[in-house]
Amino acid sequence: MSARSLTHEAGIISRRYAICILLSSLAAGPALAQSQKIGDAPEAQNMRLVGHHDLQARSAYQPTIHRQGERWIAYIGHHGGTDAVPKPNNPLTGQPKFNGTSIVDVTDPMKPKYLFHIPGLEGKYEGGGGQMTRVCDGKTLPKGDVNAVYLLRTFGGKEHEIWNVADPAAPKLVVRIGEKLKDTHKSWWECDTGIAYLVSGVEGWRTRRMTEVYDLGDPARPVKIRDFGRPGQQPGTAGAVPTELHGPISTGPKGNRIYYGYGTNKGGVLQIIDREKLLKGPTAPTPENLLYPEVGRLELLPLTGAHTTFPLGNMKIAEFARDKLGHERDIVMIVNESLINECQEPRQMVWFVDVTVESKPMVISSYTAAEASGNFCQRGGRFGAHSSNESMAPVFYKKLVFITFFNAGVRAVDVRDPYHPSEVGYFIPAITAATDKRCVKVDGQDRCKVAIQSNNVETDERGYIYVVDRANTGLHILEVTGEARAIAGLAPN
Repeated sequence: MSARSLTHEAGIISRRYAICILLSSLAAGPALAQSQKIGDAPEAQNMRLVGHHDLQARSAYQPTIHRQGERWIAYIGHHGGTDAVPKPNNPLTGQPKFNGTSIVDVTDPMKPKYLFHIPGLEGKYEGGGGQMTRVCDGKTLPKGDVNAVYLLRTFGGKEHEIWNVADPAAPKLVVRIGEKLKDTHKSWWECDTGIAYLVSGVEGWRTRRMTEVYDLGDPARPVKIRDFGRPGQQPGTAGAVPTELHGPISTGPKGNRIYYGYGTNKGGVLQIIDREKLLKGPTAPTPENLLYPEVGRLELLPLTGAHTTFPLGNMKIAEFARDKLGHERDIVMIVNESLINECQEPRQMVWFVDVTVESKPMVISSYTAAEASGNFCQRGGRFGAHSSNESMAPVFYKKLVFITFFNAGVRAVDVRDPYHPSEVGYFIPAITAATDKRCVKVDGQDRCKVAIQSNNVETDERGYIYVVDRANTGLHILEVTGEARAIAGLAPN
């Protein structure tokens, strides 16, 4: 080939290469362009923003949405914050307060109204604040004041508290529960029976988090029933300590099951407990007694945890409709928690478990938000699953679940066929001037980026979705649209 031909051929190759690079960059453009900037619009599909409140720029954890007469009130727990990490003054008092519990009227979701802030314990993140909230009406509890509405919350890692929030703008402390606890976390309260499963760290137990079972049927007079944990966590034992508790979800007397999740991003365990055996069985914390109420257990890979263990219950599987046996299955959804920024850990996901045969639970499917869809490992902060909604109200139950994925916002997942869950929508809130940075070490130096960190999510019976942000961006109230709305059976908006 002549030199001129070689030059011509090289030119063609060069031009083709340049075109390929251009096309590749255009194809990758949406993902590469998705690093968040102030002023950018939210990113969304089949979900839309209805209302927003900044929550005084407090790092938020658990939202509980409760109907009180004709009003809907959001009780939002916060991670700790101290004077060393200044927060905006409380506009209701003009004075700064340690992060605790925000009380917000969301009757009109387009115009949420901040009513009150109950201060929490001094301290940063897990040690301080008042992360967890549960709410029960006094008229529903066996021995509650019929005129009261009770808020159960954590007071940092030190103790639990019950407040009367019948007037949500003027809460009154009822009682404190616990003494010199090592930690608290994601408790559960049965409003019809009053039984509460308080995630605590009792002195003498060899773990930061286990369960104190209480009868809170009369919230003013708590009665402790027992301590509970995994064998090897109780006082007087030796050797390796099993993974600590994250939180339980109970189906109450009717379902007679409690689904415990242990671990967050590693050593995850789903434990299935017979509720009656837990409450009425032998209480001395011997290995035999601690195993007595257990009817099933699934140990996950060491690479993943169990933040939320949400029972979807008995589900009819369309694909199995003509099968003589097994066309209905009992399903539990396990949500892991991402803990480390910028994907410096195994991916934390969502797993669907068939527990029809409780002694032999089996993972049948999984879900994760697609990293490449938003270049999420490069955005900053955490990327991976964290939490799901926990409401079992008919509007979404067994149809859609909502999973927070930190910098990937909240994802709407169709679970009508739990063997083939599919994403049908998402909402990634816009950052604001209040959104806090998240850092990783690179060559010994902090590399910090600002990104949304959608933390926990809950829904209400009206069909609204409430997402709170870990990085101080506040509360986002959403609704589903399009395909997701049709799946829920809601009227078109």
